Amino acid sequence: MFKKLYDWTMSLAASKHAPVALGAIAFAESSFFPVPPDVILVPMSLAEPKLSWRYALICTIGSVAGGALGYAIGALFYDTIGHWLIELYGYGAKMDALRAFYAQWGALFILVKGLTPIPYKLVTIVSGLLDYNFGLFIALSLVTRGARFFILAAAINHFGDWIRLRLEAHFGWFMTALASIVVIGFVVTAKLL
Repeated sequence: MFKKLYDWTMSLAASKHAPVALGAIAFAESSFFPVPPDVILVPMSLAEPKLSWRYALICTIGSVAGGALGYAIGALFYDTIGHWLIELYGYGAKMDALRAFYAQWGALFILVKGLTPIPYKLVTIVSGLLDYNFGLFIALSLVTRGARFFILAAAINHFGDWIRLRLEAHFGWFMTALASIVVIGFVVTAKLL
């Protein structure tokens, strides 16, 4: 099963539509979609290591643009879409604690969460909901999301063949680890806030 998924992912990564798909996933992940763009960024970068910097840029731009949508959801649509998403991720009852936390640690929270694969959409929606300075939010998002994707591009450029061989041999473990990281991230965030 994982071999077929790996082959499908690598073929998608090599297609001419892959950069558009990558940008769309990065955009969606920052505002509402639970799957991080790494799922397609890693195979795309492994398929074309020389283009990994370009792919990191696409992810950064898509992610920050999606973050702006998440901010808008929090600022403009909290009573409908934003509230539903916050409840979906289990943070509805913790909004007062979140406001106090964000007032003191908002910039650091954006920077730290932007580096992790999960759940950046919470940061974007809450930033809008709590009326965090939009310009500062975008600047911090560019720094942290760019750092995350460009560090990954550098790692793939440096260790690409080694990563590809391990990924081919252990793709099932990679997918399991990625899914586990996403779930653990949601659980840890729920416990901390």
